[in-house]
Amino acid sequence: MNAVHYDTLIIGGGIAGLQAALDLADQGREVLIVERQPSIGGAMIGLSKVFPTLDCSSCITTPKMAAAAHHHRITIFSYSEVEDLTPHEGGYTGTVRRKARFVDEAACIGCRQCEYACPCEVPDEFEGGLGARRAAYVPFGNAIPQVALIDMASCTLCGRCAQVCPKDCIVYDQQDELVPVDVAHVIVATGWQLTSAASKAEYGGAAIANVLSPLTMERLLAPHGPYGHVVRPADGKEPASIAWVQCAGSRDKSLGVPYCSRVCCMYAIKQAMLTSGSLPFADLTIYYMDIRAFGKGYEEFYRSAKAMGIEFVKAKVGRLEEAADRSVDVHIENINDRGQSEVRNHDMVVLSLGMAAVPDTRELLPLAIGDDGFIDVPHPKDAPCRTSLPHVCVAGTASAPMDIVDAIAEASAAAMEVCREGDRG
Repeated sequence: MNAVHYDTLIIGGGIAGLQAALDLADQGREVLIVERQPSIGGAMIGLSKVFPTLDCSSCITTPKMAAAAHHHRITIFSYSEVEDLTPHEGGYTGTVRRKARFVDEAACIGCRQCEYACPCEVPDEFEGGLGARRAAYVPFGNAIPQVALIDMASCTLCGRCAQVCPKDCIVYDQQDELVPVDVAHVIVATGWQLTSAASKAEYGGAAIANVLSPLTMERLLAPHGPYGHVVRPADGKEPASIAWVQCAGSRDKSLGVPYCSRVCCMYAIKQAMLTSGSLPFADLTIYYMDIRAFGKGYEEFYRSAKAMGIEFVKAKVGRLEEAADRSVDVHIENINDRGQSEVRNHDMVVLSLGMAAVPDTRELLPLAIGDDGFIDVPHPKDAPCRTSLPHVCVAGTASAPMDIVDAIAEASAAAMEVCREGDRG
């Protein structure tokens, strides 16, 4: 098969990748987005609201997803991965593996009849494992592309999906497709991953049912979340007391994450404010070492949370223990109270885990990596998005922890850098 030529390959279809693609496509450049998940949208599409405006996250992300999907200069390969990239004079050649969906993507109309007929239920990754999905499924309601896929690891091959499909697009023997590509530029927008909750044994090692990750809490707060309101995952009870533990995955050399992830203070405050609206009589507490309100309007956002009655306790959290009633005992050293040790009990605890680098791109390209594990930018002042490799730029949180506003700005900067390189070439 002859290689398909594109001006720019964007690895990652999150908010940064989408912004870079739209900017480039509007400049008349042919763009290929390769996203490993079945839908574009990245982490942002799963959030409830954004700080400090508390705007609907999905309302911001979905129009960009739709704009990219309908742009005549943007090609999207979802549920796909870049297998290799080889430099040549003027760009890179490589191979994209389009993983088998076991559904004819061109024929599928997203009617979800296969999903409704499927008898196999498994935990839903999009809902943080709280809800269930079928083995044949569309990833979520506003997924793009709105195309089903079959999880063959869970499928029993009962044939019910094929029986009800109105377009006869179920293909049980479908194979992965390898697509050769030739590109002039590459933008790495692979995003971030949460630091591991299991690595912190003092906080229960991810074994306490009512100690949640922040992304799980986002889904509980989302209007289209798994339960429709905030409840304890262990027993479905409405919590009367919720705590957030700051720096649970950042500023900790023992975890190999000595840096501040920047966004944790703000997303914890946002979640506490949203919870206050959902559960107006709940006691809400944020245990922190330092509050870092670094962006425009962030200090005011923090002060608004305090005015709402959210308790901020300057303390070091030593350990978490599960109580007999499935609540959580929080052992703290209260810095506000001269370092006194005390134990506080909460129905539910959210760990403010940090941002860690996604390592996959290092294996794909010999990029220079910083001490924090993120892609290094050799000249941050002169060329903040240019990497150590020619014709390769980085966008968003692939280069450092940052909030959504900065990730979008970085993506536009990467697109501009590609345009400048193309003009020079």
